[in-house]
Amino acid sequence: MPSTEHSLAQSPYLLAARGEPVPHTPVWFMRQAGRALPEYRALREGISMLESCMRPDLVVEITLQPVRRYGVDAAIFYADIVLPLKSAGYDIDIKPGVGPVVADPIRDAAGVAAVRPVTPADVPYTTDSVQQLVTELGGTPLIGFAGAPFTVASYLVEGGPSKDFARTKAMMHGNPTLWHALADRLADVAIAYLSVQIEAGASAIQLFDSWAGGLSPRDYERFVMPHSAKVFEALKGYGVPRVHFGVNTGELLGLMSAAGADVVGVDWRVPLDEAVRRVGPKPLQGNLDPALLFAGWDAIEPEIDRILAEGKAAPGHIFNLGHGVPPDADPEVLGRIVKYVQTKSARVPA
Repeated sequence: MPSTEHSLAQSPYLLAARGEPVPHTPVWFMRQAGRALPEYRALREGISMLESCMRPDLVVEITLQPVRRYGVDAAIFYADIVLPLKSAGYDIDIKPGVGPVVADPIRDAAGVAAVRPVTPADVPYTTDSVQQLVTELGGTPLIGFAGAPFTVASYLVEGGPSKDFARTKAMMHGNPTLWHALADRLADVAIAYLSVQIEAGASAIQLFDSWAGGLSPRDYERFVMPHSAKVFEALKGYGVPRVHFGVNTGELLGLMSAAGADVVGVDWRVPLDEAVRRVGPKPLQGNLDPALLFAGWDAIEPEIDRILAEGKAAPGHIFNLGHGVPPDADPEVLGRIVKYVQTKSARVPA
């Protein structure tokens, strides 16, 4: 029987993430582990989001569900970007139908001081879950993840989800010293949390800067990029692929790449061949519009063909949606996409 290390070495996902030849274009979906699956909803009934993230039995099962159902080329660790803060004692929770909500939004240095460093002792369930998953997954890689400093900071400053990030931007420009102190602490949180996942066996990591698209390139470069770069640099020595993703970040793709990512995620607004021109010669991830999941197969198939063709411009291509799986997506459609991508892109042996 081949070892897990040997099997992982042949993983299409990891090969593509390193820009190496692949047997087929690998495919996985952001938010594949969770809300769209009926088996997930049944398992989560009566259990809060953050509680479910702290129970290894649930984390392992939920992470494995889409791998079993779809046959995707990678698993994404089931967690939430605010979990490390909550685990370190910060007063933040996830309100159903709303998202992360903070009891006392950060307004001053005392608020920043309340964001304490995260240690492995704060998240023993993460270590336990990852170790169990690596054993269960065998040759299928596990992707660990964390929230990027800006996106997590936006929740802490705004007090919850925001459409315009007005308070966050006001802090950046009005009190840059306070902003950089907060972002630096959150970079340390991400580094610590991602290190725990990698050391427990995760094969790759993804840093989600989901809301960075609300920034101008100038503001991103000045206020955000140094802190994301700190995260990527700190993880460089592990030798695992580091992926960076945000929504509506077409104007930021070059900067997000320069922050240190090995793979850049692209949402549906920028074609992959154009993304190559903005990012440079790096593997890309993306980028089917999630809305297409509801359009019928006759509309989906040509879009997949287009994306696969455009993805050939990059040294490596990992097929994904341009954002997370919508909660009301049909799992049968997602399963069909996986099979189609893997079959359509398969290399014919010489």
